[in-house]
Amino acid sequence: MMFDRSIKIAPSILSADFANFGQEIQAIEAQGADWVHVDVMDGHFVPNLTFGPMAVKAFRPHVKTVMDVHLMISPVDQYIDAYADAGADVLTAHIEAGPHIHRTLQAIRGAGMKAGVALNPGTPAEAVEHLLELTDLICVMTVNPGFGGQKYIDMTAKVRKLRAMIGDRDVHVEIDGGMDVNTAPLMAEAGADVLVAGSAVFRGGSVDTPEVYGENIRNIRAAAEGAA
Repeated sequence: MMFDRSIKIAPSILSADFANFGQEIQAIEAQGADWVHVDVMDGHFVPNLTFGPMAVKAFRPHVKTVMDVHLMISPVDQYIDAYADAGADVLTAHIEAGPHIHRTLQAIRGAGMKAGVALNPGTPAEAVEHLLELTDLICVMTVNPGFGGQKYIDMTAKVRKLRAMIGDRDVHVEIDGGMDVNTAPLMAEAGADVLVAGSAVFRGGSVDTPEVYGENIRNIRAAAEGAA
């Protein structure tokens, strides 16, 4: 993964057809997705249950771009090697998921992946101030984690703070939750460069009509790039 600050659209396959993941991943990549975002939920840290390491490993052969795996689980550390083996390029853990996020980020990098740290809406930007040298990506949640399709929570001030704290470091700012043509420009203008979009990408399309995915991705990208 080469670092760049251009706008990247990362469709969340939580909004894809669960019976057809391979073709769905191929369709969104063919239609312009930059990354593929995989939401891992444990029914404990968040009130939903999604993908384990074996599912992520099954997705991997279909992902030709970047597989961005977001762990909404607690604890994290004992699963890091499993997700590395599954083929994650970026592995993101929540700062709220355990008492030793510094050690978690070290372990993620030690397993050969890019290390991400996620912040829930109620967690301030300052929580990651002393983690920046260990972090490749900061994921700002603009919904409370656990379900797709929630209403966007404005985190503009937090994103601005993070962008200022990051300075010239090679750290991505990712936004997860409620991204569409209306909210993406707000986050891009504040300094985000990776936009996770679920229903806004998949709505109205299918593997039989993938051009809808392409139109949705292009519209979100154009809106964000116009503001960045």
